[in-house]
Amino acid sequence: MSLYEFHEFLFDPANHLLTTGGSPVPLTPKAFEILLVLVQNGGRLTTKEELMTKVWPDSFVEEANLTVNISVLRKALGDTADGRQCIATVPKKGYRFVAPIKEVEEEDRPSDLAIGQPQVREQAIEPEAEVRKAVVGGEAQQPISKKSTSPIVISAIALLLVVAIGATYLFFRGGTTPGNGLAQPRRLAVLPFQNLRENGESDFLGFSLADAVITKLGYVSELAVRPSYAIQQYKTEPLDIAKVATDLNVDTLLTGTFLREGDNLRIGCQLIDVKSENILWKGSFDLKYDKLLTVQDGVAEQIIKGLRVTLSPPEAAHLKSDESISPLAYEYYLRGIDLYSTSDFPMAIRMLEKSTELAPAYSLSWANLGRAYTANASFQLGGAQQYGKAQAAFERSLALQPDQIDARIYMANMFTDTGHVEKAVPLLRDALKTNPNHAEVHWELGYAYRFAGMLKESAAECERARRLDPGVKLNSSTLTAYLYLGEYDKFLESLPKTNDVAFIAFYRGFGEYYKKDLERAAQDFDHAFELDHSLFHAQIGRALSLAVRHQETQGLNILHSVEDKIDQRAVGDAEASYKIAQAYAILGDKLGAFRVFKRSIENGFFPYPYFQSDPLLASLRSDTQFQYLMNAARQRHESFAKSFFQSEFPQH
Repeated sequence: MSLYEFHEFLFDPANHLLTTGGSPVPLTPKAFEILLVLVQNGGRLTTKEELMTKVWPDSFVEEANLTVNISVLRKALGDTADGRQCIATVPKKGYRFVAPIKEVEEEDRPSDLAIGQPQVREQAIEPEAEVRKAVVGGEAQQPISKKSTSPIVISAIALLLVVAIGATYLFFRGGTTPGNGLAQPRRLAVLPFQNLRENGESDFLGFSLADAVITKLGYVSELAVRPSYAIQQYKTEPLDIAKVATDLNVDTLLTGTFLREGDNLRIGCQLIDVKSENILWKGSFDLKYDKLLTVQDGVAEQIIKGLRVTLSPPEAAHLKSDESISPLAYEYYLRGIDLYSTSDFPMAIRMLEKSTELAPAYSLSWANLGRAYTANASFQLGGAQQYGKAQAAFERSLALQPDQIDARIYMANMFTDTGHVEKAVPLLRDALKTNPNHAEVHWELGYAYRFAGMLKESAAECERARRLDPGVKLNSSTLTAYLYLGEYDKFLESLPKTNDVAFIAFYRGFGEYYKKDLERAAQDFDHAFELDHSLFHAQIGRALSLAVRHQETQGLNILHSVEDKIDQRAVGDAEASYKIAQAYAILGDKLGAFRVFKRSIENGFFPYPYFQSDPLLASLRSDTQFQYLMNAARQRHESFAKSFFQSEFPQH
């Protein structure tokens, strides 16, 4: 069999050997076999089906097995001289080996390779299955022969076992936080399940099943589970285990596949420890489609076992199946979840309303229906009636399940947005009693504090949320407390680097406007408007851009149009409304500025410390009406501070 040279490596298939600079590179058998297929195919496409057939010819395995081994190979091979990975992903097709390959005759083999050969075989032949057994507590190993066990050896083995047990405990507990002795939560991402068959009718299951598992695990305090919106992008992106783990800042991933044939459904899952690249648990579920509800329970239970998580009695109770929903109602629920993830709020509402009609006692359907109503009202200016429906749905959800975390988060967000921040804070603080490691709860609490002017407290909560989950609310909310505190550089640094999200483009422009980098601000405002001209913030940004270019009349026309929509539909985020007041002030319309400023305070946005220092209101400060509005904001701010920060109030 030929030898192959590529990059810095010599590949010897006959002797099961990969070396670099004369040193062996350890690979598991399956990773070695995959590399052999890729190298022998040269630069041509190697499909996933070909790899699965050649490497696992006599067994059914999930596609995630292949993904994990590709990740192992990429890590071992590194990048080519021009900075590319040796193995390129061809989306939805397979892989291509892109490093130049040179065949080497046997007699040309470098002589020093033979020296390291016995060692590499010993390392390379460790079976994946045995590694898995060691991690997840599989079959017992064969006992050591009595003839080879001296007292010294036995003592050494005993010491190693003690160390291993301690290390394993710390590994699964996630270590400790320096200085406080509290266990760090295991960081887990449940990725969208991949459809093994091109079937658009079943595609909704991929994201919605992952969401169901995430929801189940949201009550487990020893886990920091990435929220559903953080994993949306992986519905269609090629899966690179190492990159996904880095992007989401997790140490554990759950990958899954599903295959539907009529009423039969097969679901396969793997729980992967990213650092060691070990498979902590793998399993499959063969079931009838009408038993879909049992999947989330089974997967969640196996994750708990695989990660050695200890549950409190309330946490264990949340993992039990809810039998109050019929198969059809559950399918409507899953379809609604998937539609919400694509921002199709009206259709999501239709699906979730149907679910609640068929299963009126299913708390999660009501919670997510309320969220869809709120999103439709807020993002699409769907009307105040939508907020009323949302509150009724949230109340129904909490009546059915008083400690429902999702309902508390969604309802608190709605209360903050609609001027009732004093109602939002207790909901969120109570939710943290159930799970103090829930990043989204911390973020929403920071959001509520910001509306009330507790700016340092707001920044602290949001930073705590980002430590737990760096991606929390990354593209849908910003760490605006820094902007209000006058820390403009810190605010801009906190924004994601993306350039294709209108909301983020607007806030980047807003931060630049505060720094008086007006031309760059105008460019970002215009870009936000190009990305989504229906977005409330993007329209305000467009008006500010026109102000920069001294086109005041056009800018005022946009603001009047936005204000008219708010008046007609009686909706609007009070914080965003305040930005209309700022824009009116910049464009020279004092009456409009005071009119909207007053409405913003009355509707629940009263960060008095920010109002005191906001340079965008400079043209209003000499007016007596400004002082009247400032007094109204100060009174509510101080009342809030006394209610929720009584011991700290003298500092404000």
